[in-house]
Amino acid sequence: MNRNRAFFLLVLAVVATLSLLVALPYLQYILLGTLLAYVLHPVHLRLAPRVGPRLSAGALIVATVFVVLLPFVVLLSVVAGQALTVATAIRNGRLHLDVIEAYVQTYFGITVDVRELLRSLTADGRAALFDSVFDIFGGISNAAIGLAVLLFVLYYLLKDGRQLVAWVRAAAPLPADVQDDLFAHLDRLMWAVLVGNVLVALVQGVLTGLGFVAVGLPNAVFWTVMTIGLSLLPLIGASVVWFPASLYLFFVGDLTAGAALFVYGALVVSLSDNYLRPLIGGHEAHLNPGLFIVGIFGGIGAFGFVGLFYGPIVLGALKALVDSYNEVGGRLELMDSVGESSPRE
Repeated sequence: MNRNRAFFLLVLAVVATLSLLVALPYLQYILLGTLLAYVLHPVHLRLAPRVGPRLSAGALIVATVFVVLLPFVVLLSVVAGQALTVATAIRNGRLHLDVIEAYVQTYFGITVDVRELLRSLTADGRAALFDSVFDIFGGISNAAIGLAVLLFVLYYLLKDGRQLVAWVRAAAPLPADVQDDLFAHLDRLMWAVLVGNVLVALVQGVLTGLGFVAVGLPNAVFWTVMTIGLSLLPLIGASVVWFPASLYLFFVGDLTAGAALFVYGALVVSLSDNYLRPLIGGHEAHLNPGLFIVGIFGGIGAFGFVGLFYGPIVLGALKALVDSYNEVGGRLELMDSVGESSPRE
């Protein structure tokens, strides 16, 4: 390696490090904008030839704000109100918690104060929620800047995303067919992790909420949102919500409703995952379940909320890169062996 090449690589490493430091304060927003651009990209491809890439990107951003963000804010306000209703019912003893405590004491010999347990969990949860919100957003002004960064990233990825991918392909020193396989694998991976998991979680949450309404349990919207969030996490899922609810109905003496909710949860809500995931995640990435679980929980620790999606994507991309490297390395070894065996002129 000559001195000019070594100096160039050194400068490249320094500038890349500085660029990473520039992006780190708003990494959450940049990553979220990238996810939204991936989801909206198929719609943009159909709309851009009719109205132009600039107008298409702007219209999709405005539509996303009004179709997704505003209903989401309204839903959060409803969930917050119902959460307060649940907390008030616990505090006022309207949930028959004394019946549950007596049942546990009689059949298991364990003395437990359910109100105190729920109160401590709620207090810890509120503290963790506020801490995470301030850690991620750093206040209202920082959040406003972050949202602006997200919108700019989303706009330019929609408008110039194809040029960016073309630049990456041109800059990457890999054969075209290897790049095609690599990009196709990453596309399947992002679809399976992002679209497949989110849609399955939404369906399971809605099914759980409908079951709660059918058996007469209150605050169904709150429990629906809780189920959607928990269904995104592996090894947890919707059963963490509907199973305790069915037990609660048994404890308070509503045996028919408890049995109906249990059967409905086991046969409809939980089994829906087995049928919907292959259907919705049509191009499944075949990521090892162990890597998937490590990716989700490790991604949350590394990137925050968006790590729920980026963790498995990063590990899956690493596996794809290793496979591509082995393929390219095998080709190079074959070419070297052919070159050595061929007669020299």
